Amino acid sequence: MKQIQIIQRSLLDQVSAQARSSPRLRKNYNFHVAETDLSHRLLNAVEPNSYIPPHCHHDLSKDETIIVLRGRLGVVFFDGQGNMTNKVLLTPDSDSMGVSIPHGVFHTLVALTSGSVFFEAKAGPYVPLTAQEKAPWAPTEDDPQAVVYLARLKQMFA
Repeated sequence: MKQIQIIQRSLLDQVSAQARSSPRLRKNYNFHVAETDLSHRLLNAVEPNSYIPPHCHHDLSKDETIIVLRGRLGVVFFDGQGNMTNKVLLTPDSDSMGVSIPHGVFHTLVALTSGSVFFEAKAGPYVPLTAQEKAPWAPTEDDPQAVVYLARLKQMFA
């Protein structure tokens, strides 16, 4: 039987510390039990130098909802050719604290302050991104140009 779990600042601190020591500078804390669960709910701690390549989810059930709990996150949306179509700054104490992203929309997130944490919900089960869901016009995580691309993304929110 699952236990009730209270989400406290100490949990955000713990996940943020794990993100800071992770090579990718981000860390998930899953509330769902398994990758096969039909509902995925998680905390995602992201540090400013973590690069999340733009991507989309083609599966009709893979809309994502993101609510920032701490820090500042920039969310950037693109068309299929890599042109920015919209952007939003999310902070927990502003009018814009979250976003619901429909399936099929290319997007990325950038942490603008250390200790940024957001809550994410989307349908499971977990399925790795397909080649068509990865933005062909953006560098991959291991590409040396990712650092330059991430800097450009952050500059949109300066």
